[in-house]
Amino acid sequence: MEQPHRAARIEQRIHALVERRLHTQGWTPRVVPYVGYGGAGWVRVLARVLLMPPGSPRSLRTDGRGWRRFVSASASDVPVTVRVGGHTHVVPSTQDGYVDVRLEVSGLEPGWTHALLSVADAEPVEAPLRIVGPATTIGLVSDIDDTVIVTMLPRPLVAFRNAFLVREIDRRPVPGMAALYADIVAAHPDVLVVYLSTGAWNTAAALNGFLERHGYPPGPLLLTDWGPTNDGWFRSGRAHKRAQLAHLFADFPGLRWLLVGDDGQHDPSLYAEAAATHPDQVLAIAIRQLSTTEQLAQHGSLVGPDPITEPVPHAVDDATPEVWAPDGVALAEALRKRGLLPPISR
Repeated sequence: MEQPHRAARIEQRIHALVERRLHTQGWTPRVVPYVGYGGAGWVRVLARVLLMPPGSPRSLRTDGRGWRRFVSASASDVPVTVRVGGHTHVVPSTQDGYVDVRLEVSGLEPGWTHALLSVADAEPVEAPLRIVGPATTIGLVSDIDDTVIVTMLPRPLVAFRNAFLVREIDRRPVPGMAALYADIVAAHPDVLVVYLSTGAWNTAAALNGFLERHGYPPGPLLLTDWGPTNDGWFRSGRAHKRAQLAHLFADFPGLRWLLVGDDGQHDPSLYAEAAATHPDQVLAIAIRQLSTTEQLAQHGSLVGPDPITEPVPHAVDDATPEVWAPDGVALAEALRKRGLLPPISR
């Protein structure tokens, strides 16, 4: 095997040094659960193991300044006991403290349930799980930044302010998107909603609080980890989204997905690629168009990596419906015109 990138080797050495130092000061592992999902006979459990100081509170705050969420230390190779559906599994945390495993289980009914996660000398915590049954035929994948929440990434100063300084309670939702998703849930009560973003896992609790506060339907978050990889100094957001979409298509081959994103970065081309490679699994593509101000904030000009005038690439071959609009209200109207949402009853 090729040796990991120098940045990854440096990060591993720093992690090991920090872990040893914190252990000597009495810090102990604690599991931070994330929302997972599953199907007939299996579940995907998501969590992270962090080192916490003596006397720290049981739960993490979600309403504080953003920088507080990034002051944490991961715990690697910690055995995590997962109890779900009468089954018990023990899995180790990764180098960065993550748990992302597919486990065989049986006897879980469709709907919401939970797994119990625990580490030595700590009380179990509940990790919510959305179990998909045969009645579910539709899935919704939603981007987060500038699709459901006003973020204006990747402008560096704005990104820094939003991630590290602004409280989640002060963040603004994109107009009409919560109502659009409510319409989708009303038309398809069993829809599986998944939020896919290049944001950091450190913000998961705060994002869940934001989504709940503004009326978005619950669902798993599929986020990423900031920092170096085995291949370079920075992780690829495009590669993360591509991999997670492929994961969902493989996990649920019988579902057809509505892919919702924005044209500020690479959602249009990624979704078109998904539709081209999985034409039977992509129901439609909905793209929220950024305003002129948002485009200027992101790119310094109106021509970014995916300008607002860029159509979805023709790899879709017109087989997958696509709609573009500036907000959730207009997207809902466009989806109704394409027969993808039922008409509003008068």
